[in-house]
Amino acid sequence: MLKVTEQVKELESRAVGVLGKIIGEVPAIQVEAIDVEPPSSRDRGADIVAHIQIGNEPRLLLCEVKSSGQPRHVRSGLLDLRNLAARLGRKAVPIFIAPYLSPEAQAVCRENNVGFVDLAGNARLVFDSVFIEKLVAYAPPAERRELKSLFKPKSAQILRLMLREPKQAWRVADLARDADVSLGHVSNVRAGLLDREWARLSEDGLLLSEPGVLLDAWRAAHEPLEAKRVGFYTVLHGKALEEAARHVLDPHSRAGRAVFASFSAAHWLAPYGRTATQYFYADSAGVELLKQQLKLAPSSKGENVVVMVPKDDGVFRDAIEPAPGVFCTSDVQTYLDLCTAGERGGEAAEHLRRTRLNWPA
Repeated sequence: MLKVTEQVKELESRAVGVLGKIIGEVPAIQVEAIDVEPPSSRDRGADIVAHIQIGNEPRLLLCEVKSSGQPRHVRSGLLDLRNLAARLGRKAVPIFIAPYLSPEAQAVCRENNVGFVDLAGNARLVFDSVFIEKLVAYAPPAERRELKSLFKPKSAQILRLMLREPKQAWRVADLARDADVSLGHVSNVRAGLLDREWARLSEDGLLLSEPGVLLDAWRAAHEPLEAKRVGFYTVLHGKALEEAARHVLDPHSRAGRAVFASFSAAHWLAPYGRTATQYFYADSAGVELLKQQLKLAPSSKGENVVVMVPKDDGVFRDAIEPAPGVFCTSDVQTYLDLCTAGERGGEAAEHLRRTRLNWPA
């Protein structure tokens, strides 16, 4: 408990410093005092109260300080802050402060006519003749790490499952079973989605409320899957290669797993022009099957077949069968792979998204 109290005090101290610096740069504002946990019963409910003068008019900046700036925490904290400001009348200006406020969290503050300041450098204070707005381009490293953790392999298995049927509500136990992850892992992902307001709770369980926003964030944080890349050459092409592949493609076979990937998967899901190279995900046994069936020869250059052996098997669990005997990565995984594929990958990714991942708001 002592450690938590010290962390809160440190956060409030940093908040006072940042707030004081921002308002101190405005010539029209005279700062009389900034109180932490004000003793006055009238001000109680605010973590920080700044007493200022605009001309000859006194103003109170009532600040709510939270350790999390995720949209759900912001929204829950704004109600008490606005009620306190309303009780104190026109001279009170509500302000929300957190270590970092994402664009979505900032939007919540704007919607509620509440100013905001974060320790990363974002700020918006609008009252009387004062207009202060400062926006930084990038989230701090800690925020980026936290966001990336939401898309790590085990978490990705949960997200791919939910994005396959965005309108389906899920119980934690069902998600854990179908995604083959622990209950604790599902609970962590659930909290991350709810905090960012990308999901909501219904009577039937957890339901995605912003699948498109979730996918945007995943795309921005996405890194190619950790995989061994092997290049080959084959004399087969077109229909002959596709027919040969049908005899070996299978995401579940114990004898060897292989699926179409990247541009080759997109050809079956949302065609956007052919490429001269065929792409596959496969496990070690699947590579051997592909070598035999597609008559693959090693190639240091001039390759026309690329096989990636992923460290994580989630791409196989999530594979789909768009045509009999044709298995490929799912819509979401194909989209993410194309986004990092270079060449015309970005164009193919957007075509796939418009065709198969265009969820209504």
